[in-house]
Formats: sequence, structure tokens, C-alpha cells
Amino acid sequence: MFTPIETSIGAVLLHQATSLLLYQNGSVLGCAGILRRVLTAPTRENISFMAGMALSFLPLKLFLPELLTNYPPIPSTLQAALVTLGVGALVGWGTKASSGCTSGHMLCGLARLSGRSTVAVATFFPAAIVTHHLAHPTLFTEACPPGRPCYLPTYPSWETTNTLLLLATATIFAARTVPSYLAKIAANEPKTDSDSVARQAVQVCAGLEFGLGLHISQLASPSKVLSFLSLPNWDSWDPSLAMVMLFGVLPSLLEIQVRGFSTPPLFKSKFDLPSKTFKDTDWLFVLGAAVFGIGWGLTGACPGPAVLRAAAQPTWGLLWMGGFWLGGKLAPP
Repeated sequence: MFTPIETSIGAVLLHQATSLLLYQNGSVLGCAGILRRVLTAPTRENISFMAGMALSFLPLKLFLPELLTNYPPIPSTLQAALVTLGVGALVGWGTKASSGCTSGHMLCGLARLSGRSTVAVATFFPAAIVTHHLAHPTLFTEACPPGRPCYLPTYPSWETTNTLLLLATATIFAARTVPSYLAKIAANEPKTDSDSVARQAVQVCAGLEFGLGLHISQLASPSKVLSFLSLPNWDSWDPSLAMVMLFGVLPSLLEIQVRGFSTPPLFKSKFDLPSKTFKDTDWLFVLGAAVFGIGWGLTGACPGPAVLRAAAQPTWGLLWMGGFWLGGKLAPP
């Protein structure tokens, strides 16, 4: 069902995560790239980001357990296991060939007015929609059971809304203050790189915001994503994830237009932004985006939500991550 309140608050957290990483550490929040580096050449900063994502389960479990994502059962047959492995491989190959996924291209790329990201989004979204329609012809999911139009909104209680707002505000405040505070402490310690300490703290905080944003917006829910991909069947279409564009992408776009990139990020000497432009777009890039869209449309899991599901269901995670790693290895360099 359409959940405008929860999804909007979650989208704000997604924006905050991308903004934090960009203007404090100078990097783009591309979850596919971060995950691939963790699997192939892990660094403290990438591991710190993933640790922050894993921590996102804790505050929800303590304060809003009803918003923890409900996942489908773990694959219990060889066929289901192979499908999970194969879908992970499609996403791994596609995101490697197209240099990104929904976070890097949609949340960050569109906000930077990147031509390549625009092409990627314009490719993987239709591919995902077509795939979902072909693979799940009834289009109804657990998020949108038949009997009531899925586009009709449902609202949380006042208590849940207030708790959500307090949790989001506290998380954003902590993410904006803790890294600087730790940097000041580290500056007083001999032989300690205060900026390095701060960068790792930023990674953890950004991962926490990102994980919470995925849970609360319900982008982490496969059935919720698939219901969004039911467009243009209105009765089974859940428009919730459109709120991510409104409250996740648009604020980032406005912030970038105002702040730009002339001033270095807080804890790094310069920005580390993608160097390729629209002119570098080729058939392999478009094919990669399409393959990623197919993988996304089959199960509703892209790299960020897959990380959260792997934390909740390690067996599923081992299969999907194994496929993701294999797909990346098979993709052209």
C-alpha cells in the first residue's frame, strides 16, 4: 500500500546519507561499487560503511520494530538457490558494466545532472518494469494484495510518526556532529590522522542513515519495490517509491546547485567524482544498465537492499553475494 509518510521520511535519510558522504568525504554513495570493493579489495572506509548499514537494524528493533523489513523465505531448494545466485550475477554484471545502480545513478547521478546516470536510469527502470510484468504476471505482491487498489494511501499512527521523526532527526544530528567531534579528539592524540578518523566515522554514519532510509522508505522490501514496478497497472501499483525522487533526489540536486564543488570536502583534499561523461556512454554501458534492470525486476533487490537482506538472512546473502561477485568478475573491466 502507498505509505507516503514513512517513505518520505526514509527518503530524507537517503538524501542525508548521500550528502554526508559527498560533502564530508568527497565521494559518491554508489552502493554497488562499495559492495564490490568490500568483496574484492576491502578498505576500512568501505567496511565502515557496511557496518553502519548493519547497525540500522538496532534502532528500528528498539523503537520501531514494525518497520523492520519482512523478507521472503530463504531459498530451500536447489532451484531457488540457483535462481538467487543467478539474479545476484545479473546485478553484479550489470552494475559493473554500467558503473552503478539505483544509489549511484539515481540518488547521486541524477542529483548531479549526470548524462550517463540519466541514460542508466532511463534504461534500467523500463527493463525492470518489463521484467517484473513478464516474471510476475499477476503483479500483486505481499505489499499489495488483491482486493484494494494499491495506490490508496495508508498512514501510521501519531505515535509511530513522532517516533519516526525523532529517530530521523537524532540520526541526522549525530551524523553531522560526531565525525567532527571525533576529529577534534584525534587531533590531540600524537601520530593520529584526525581526518582519517573522521572519514571512517562519516562512513559509519552515512551507512547508518542509508540503511535506516532503505528500511523506513521500504526500498529494502522486495515486494514494495516490485509493487512500484507494476506500473502502469494502477490497481497493483504502489507509488510510494516516487517519494524517493521527491525527497531523496530533489534535495540533493538543490544542494549541489547551491554548494557546488568549488570548496573541498570537509575531511578530504578534493572530491572524488566520476570522471566519465555522457560522451563516454557506449553500448556496453547501456547493456549493463539493462541487465541490472532485469536482475532488479526479477526479485526487487538491488545492492543496497541486498546488503540489508544479507545481514538478516545470511544464507540468502551468501548466495546472492556470491552471484554478485561472480557477475562482477565476468564483466568487462
